[in-house]
Amino acid sequence: MPWRAPFSMVTSVGMDKQPKTPARPNRGWLGFLIAAGLAMSLMTLFGGRGGQIGYDELKAKIRGNEVARVVVTASEVRAEPKDEKLRDKGVVWTSGRGEGQELEKLLDEAKVPYRYDNDAGMWGAMIPWLVLFGGMAIFWWFMLRRLRPGAGFLSFGKSKAKLASEETRTTFADVAGVDEAVEELKEIVQFLADPERFRRLGGKIPKGVLLVGPPGTGKTLLARAVAGEAKVPFYQLTGSDFVEMFVGVGAARVRDLFAEAQTKAPAIIFIDELDAIGKARGVGVISGGHDEREQTLNQLLSEMDGFDARKGLIVMAATNRPEILDPALLRPGRFDRQVLVDRPDVRGREAILRVHVRGVTLAPDVDLKKIAQLTPGMAGADLANLVNEAALLAVRRGKEAVTMSELNESIERVMAGLEKKSRRLSDRERQVVAHHEAGHTILAEVLPSADRVHKVSIIPRGFGALGYTMQLPTEERYITQQRELLDKVTVLMGGRAAEEVFFGEISTGATDDLERATEIVRRMIIQYGMGATLGPQAYRPRDEARFLGSSGAVETRLVSDRTAEAIDAEVTALLRRLHDRAIRVVKANRAQAEALAKALLEEEVVEGERLRETLRGAALPAELTVESAA
Repeated sequence: MPWRAPFSMVTSVGMDKQPKTPARPNRGWLGFLIAAGLAMSLMTLFGGRGGQIGYDELKAKIRGNEVARVVVTASEVRAEPKDEKLRDKGVVWTSGRGEGQELEKLLDEAKVPYRYDNDAGMWGAMIPWLVLFGGMAIFWWFMLRRLRPGAGFLSFGKSKAKLASEETRTTFADVAGVDEAVEELKEIVQFLADPERFRRLGGKIPKGVLLVGPPGTGKTLLARAVAGEAKVPFYQLTGSDFVEMFVGVGAARVRDLFAEAQTKAPAIIFIDELDAIGKARGVGVISGGHDEREQTLNQLLSEMDGFDARKGLIVMAATNRPEILDPALLRPGRFDRQVLVDRPDVRGREAILRVHVRGVTLAPDVDLKKIAQLTPGMAGADLANLVNEAALLAVRRGKEAVTMSELNESIERVMAGLEKKSRRLSDRERQVVAHHEAGHTILAEVLPSADRVHKVSIIPRGFGALGYTMQLPTEERYITQQRELLDKVTVLMGGRAAEEVFFGEISTGATDDLERATEIVRRMIIQYGMGATLGPQAYRPRDEARFLGSSGAVETRLVSDRTAEAIDAEVTALLRRLHDRAIRVVKANRAQAEALAKALLEEEVVEGERLRETLRGAALPAELTVESAA
């Protein structure tokens, strides 16, 4: 199956030391109170050793002259035995109450002293309830203390922001691959370090700075670097920290956060995952009205309008979904400066790798420039994970330094997953997988706009990949032309085409290929305006994700039924045409595909010069030209 570079990963950011957590309540006292309450309840219920007996059995013991004295309460009868040995053991017979006059008559005839004790019965009935409600109160008190140690029942409105310590600081020297973003943020640092310089000329620093970019590109790291360079207090929290199950808690926490930060200005407030509270208001609320998230957002907007930026309070936030944010957040006077933190290019990836290998012992053969070329599309977090995996592999192999071999293998681990050595394929399955990957490789080799193949493997990896073809672009691309999309889809069809050519039947191995090919063609028709009959028109508005979500099938909701049928027909026709094109290319290069499949069955992995030698002579048939959707 063709290889697909990972789109994004979670940012890896070094955490500063956090303030010491206040001591938790003494659990010993809590356990003692619960145990004491249960003991009292059991003593009341069972009345001592001897246990519960029937009322008839109690009357028999009274007639048999076995009872010394009796205590009658509102709910039971407790009898003390005459036998001294039983009394020494603490035995007490307990029974339910019968008819009062009958019991008194029986006791009088047997000459057994008795008395009434209604207070004991009342307390006996109340103690279980006291234990129950007391235990519940203690439980909730304990849980609230755990949620907010050192606080009481009214602590929900307190801010959960974490103040970074002065000991550990991140600076711009720890950031690489996003030079433009660093230049934008240096102005913020200069203002916080010397605000008078800006005030003399009447300049106003932006109140809010919004960091926008895919996951894993270093947005949080940049915010920490700004605080480290400016040497000011840094309050960090996520959007979800504001919202609780209780109405009004989020708004109270926003007020508390800004009040605390203004007392320590100049300072930075950093809200990660702003989209958790900053979604457009009124969207998705069927019944109307204000929910807790909207109240929190309203309070945030109010606080950003209310504080004086001249005091040196800067609000920074990060999100990877700017399209769903409320427009009121992005207007001038709030988050009026947006900084793009995009995936790095090849030079940026090399710079990021040099940052992450600072504490790693590298062998002389390591070429970080080559590694950067082999990792297109990777963000900073991906590269950090790659270096860490390589270091772990070197330790596992007992090496003194990380070599190029470990780095290359970690690239495959990050991109395609771990090798599944325990997954044994039958000979027939290995034949199918080898020819499937050979089909992808042949198409990628001969099509003019396709990315060149770096490595082919039939070693199972990851969750479901039985093989993979690793393609690497020859240069950085920021736009994709129509012919490149058509060639990409044709390469995806190559595995299924090879199965049809060599075996005369198809398998489930092309499932992922078909899904990706269909997605690309559908986007070409409804989003890029590359349809042959529908023409240069977009059937997918830019703001659709805000209201309907990016499910990929929304065009049927935004267009007429007739247009939706035309879209489906054009998608199907283009996929069939590219599939037929793939079959013709495989048939024209049958010898090279067969030779590559044979090499894969023998060696499992084919790359470099061995791959180029096997594919020598492969070419695009003369009758096939670059296809277009026109």
